[in-house]
Amino acid sequence: MTRKIHIFDTTLRDGEQSPGASMNTEEKLIIARQLVRMNVDVIEAGFPISSPGDFKSVHEIGLIAGENCTVCGLTRAVDKDIDVAAEALKSAKRPRIHTGLGVSPSHLHDKLHLSEDQAIERAIHAVKHARNFVDDVEFYAEDAGRADEDFLVRIIEAAVKAGATVVNIPDTTGYNMPWDFGARIRDLRERVDGIEDVTISVHTHNDLGMATALALESVRNGATQIECTINGLGERAGNTALEEVVMAIKMHGEELDAHTDIVTHELTHASKLVSSITGINVQPNKAIVGANAFAHSSGIHQDGVLKARDTYEIIDPADVGAGSSQIILSARSGHAALRHRFAELGYTFDDKQFETMYQRFLEIADQKKEVYDEDLESMVQEHQREEAAVYTLDALQVSCGDPLVPTATATITDEVGATHVVCATGSGPVDAAYKAIDKVVSVHGDLAEFSVKAISRGIDAIGEVTVRVAAEDGNVFTGRGADNDIIVSSAKAYVNAINRMIQTARAKSGK
Repeated sequence: MTRKIHIFDTTLRDGEQSPGASMNTEEKLIIARQLVRMNVDVIEAGFPISSPGDFKSVHEIGLIAGENCTVCGLTRAVDKDIDVAAEALKSAKRPRIHTGLGVSPSHLHDKLHLSEDQAIERAIHAVKHARNFVDDVEFYAEDAGRADEDFLVRIIEAAVKAGATVVNIPDTTGYNMPWDFGARIRDLRERVDGIEDVTISVHTHNDLGMATALALESVRNGATQIECTINGLGERAGNTALEEVVMAIKMHGEELDAHTDIVTHELTHASKLVSSITGINVQPNKAIVGANAFAHSSGIHQDGVLKARDTYEIIDPADVGAGSSQIILSARSGHAALRHRFAELGYTFDDKQFETMYQRFLEIADQKKEVYDEDLESMVQEHQREEAAVYTLDALQVSCGDPLVPTATATITDEVGATHVVCATGSGPVDAAYKAIDKVVSVHGDLAEFSVKAISRGIDAIGEVTVRVAAEDGNVFTGRGADNDIIVSSAKAYVNAINRMIQTARAKSGK
């Protein structure tokens, strides 16, 4: 059986310190309920003395958590901080006070103005004072990553002897290289008397982009608690991302001799929830929970994933609640991806038809960043309209502006394959296009209705035009056309209505 790694979530404390991520009590309670559903081991609910709001949040989260997880309140190594935290935690079934102080030369000399011996005395006093209120006390050695190693051993050993049940070794500034930080954890395990009876926790930051690597190297060297946040929120460049360490441990549990009890299929939901509440968007290429984490746009990758998902994916999207792999259709997509998506939409084509559709797809993809299902549906409908057409619009060129006279040149193929190139002017570009078409077609109608809508997303969406054209006998025929160019869509819609008018007349006459 592998070692249990406790997940200590500090989204509601350190995560809230991200600029712009401040949350009110109700919002914190919503996230806390999600953390309970995810089965996190510890929720650091806030810094009770910092504000009435934080005090209330810690108290309310204690009620929500019940026996499901430990609820933790942060303090400085100051009696008043600890007293207030203890009061806020009275609601918790499993309370923990998290107290400590800075231990690096910079913190001792510049911030706290303490000698090493004075710092050790304050640490001992704080831990003992906290133990008067709770049985579970975590001691943090702030900036341990830059502390003198011999002093770090001394102060951690003093905290353990004073009654700390958890010792937190933070790389507060994200300074360390993973192997150096791992060596610090190993050194503490080997040199601190009594450390085998307490939990070694690590709290790492992402200033050099290595927070997850630092945490995992710590686990490899004996740490059994990781302090992290949803989406990697936190001071400056953020904290270790919960979703990253959890899935890394899941993927490499045997070699790390580690496992967590996190319900991983809740990870994507948790990410979206925190993003929605804080207003901080997750970058698309974010590991595990980013919008592109399971998206494939390269034709080679798409072909591989469609044949066997694990060709390019090491995680099943369903394992993190992300649904399924996404095949993103773009100009880089190949035949396999397009066939697959058409099949999902219920369309099949023979090789010749498919090649025609693929070439049309490439034309659209060259004009858009992404081709959506709505675009494909429109392509199919346009193809079906063209197959049944009497007249086909092959090309349209329009010149217009102020003070130019709108002029349209249309190339139209009739049912016997003859090509007609015609030109006309009009009161506007659509009127000019329709008058040019009228020079070729054998019937004429009056435009009774005209409407346009975007049938897919984005500023580069395909526009679909619907027209209703009244024939000389009073019947009205609907035509539709779709294209990236709205004038071309309009012309296609008009030709489609004319074709339906001709086909209806022929059906009635029996021809």
